[in-house]
Amino acid sequence: MKMTRREIIQLGAGAGVAALGGLSPLLAGQELMLKTSIPSSGQQVPAVGIGTVRFRGDPGTPEMQRYGETLAAFHNLGGRLLDTSPNYGNSEEVLGGLMREQGIRDEMFIATKVDREERDAGRQRMEASFEKLGGDRIDLMQVHNLRGTDIQLETMNAWKEQGRFRYIGITTHTSRQYEDFERAMRAYQLDFIQVNYSLADRGADEHILPLALDSGVAVLVNRPFGNGKLFSAVGDRPLPGWAAEIDASSWGQVFLKYIISHPAATIPIPGTSKPRHAVDNMAAARGRLPGAELRQEMERFMDSLL
Repeated sequence: MKMTRREIIQLGAGAGVAALGGLSPLLAGQELMLKTSIPSSGQQVPAVGIGTVRFRGDPGTPEMQRYGETLAAFHNLGGRLLDTSPNYGNSEEVLGGLMREQGIRDEMFIATKVDREERDAGRQRMEASFEKLGGDRIDLMQVHNLRGTDIQLETMNAWKEQGRFRYIGITTHTSRQYEDFERAMRAYQLDFIQVNYSLADRGADEHILPLALDSGVAVLVNRPFGNGKLFSAVGDRPLPGWAAEIDASSWGQVFLKYIISHPAATIPIPGTSKPRHAVDNMAAARGRLPGAELRQEMERFMDSLL
C-alpha cells in the first residue's frame, strides 16, 4: 500500500498508527512512501528530493565513489527527484555519468536550471544540460534566481510544447527577491517554484507559499535546514517526545517533515553528498506528519533555540 502525503495528513496521528495494521516498524517503513502530487498534472513524486550542489569535481577522484553511493542509496530507498544546475560546477555532467553507470536515468525526475539573460545564451545553456544529463526530456527546467525570467520563459514554454520539458518554473534562495518572485508567480503560468523555507526561515510562508497553494503550483524547498542553522541550534539535544508522534528518529527528519506537512505541494531538496545522510533524509518520506497544532509547537520550540 502506498499513500499520498495528503492521505497521511488526513489520517492524523492516532489513525496513522492504526493504518500500519500491526506491521513491524521496519516493514511499515518500507510500505509507507509519502508522495506529493504535482498540482498541474496530478503526477506523484516521492516527498523528499535531493540537491546536488556538491556533486562536482574530477570524475577520477575518490569523491566520485561517494557521490555514486549517495545516489544509489537515494534511488534504492525510493528517491527520484534530483535538483541540479549548470551553476554547480560540473554537477550536471557528474550526475549524467552516474545515472548512466547505474542505469537509472529513465527512472529519475530531473530538475535543472537556466541562468542567462540573453535568449541565445539561454538556449545554448539548456541544450548543454540535455547533453550532460542525457535523455531527450528534462522533467523540470527552472529560471535560476529570476535571471532572464521573461526571455527564458518564452523559450521554456515553447520547448515544453514540444515535449522537451514536462514542467517549467522559477527559483530563488533569498527573501530579497520575494517581491519580484511573487510578481513573476502572478504573471506566468508555472508548474513549479523553488524557494528557501525551513523552521529557521519561514518568510516564504507569508505570501509565497500561500500563493503557490492558491495557484496550483508545486514547490521545491531549498535550504530546508536553514543553511545548517537548525542543526547548530539543537546541538546534541535529544529529540522531544513529540518527535515519536511523527515517526521521526533524527533531527533531520523532524526538519524535513515540517516542510513536507505544509498544505502547499512542498518537496524539500536537502543538499546531500553522503550515503548516510541520504538514508536519513529519505526516512522523512515515511510515517506520520505533523498536523497544524504540532507544526506550531515545532515552531515555538525552535524559536526558543534560535
